[in-house]
Amino acid sequence: MVEKALDLFEQIDIELDDVTYTIVFNACAKLCNDRAMKIGKGLLAKMPENYRNHNFTSTSAIDMLMKFGDVESAERVFRSI
Repeated sequence: MVEKALDLFEQIDIELDDVTYTIVFNACAKLCNDRAMKIGKGLLAKMPENYRNHNFTSTSAIDMLMKFGDVESAERVFRSI
């Protein structure tokens, strides 16, 4: 089901908000494969600065990065909160 959610995310063209970022980060963390890592890290790199202050979004990104084993990036997101 998580794989289907990422398929849908890649197919539709929607304006992203904090809820969308949080959902996709959570899906990527659950899937935790190369595709999820590419999508999650790509989305994080493009995420506007104003969403980095949203606690749920940032903690979802941190959780995702930790599951990918990317402690350095997770710490960077943590420091930006």
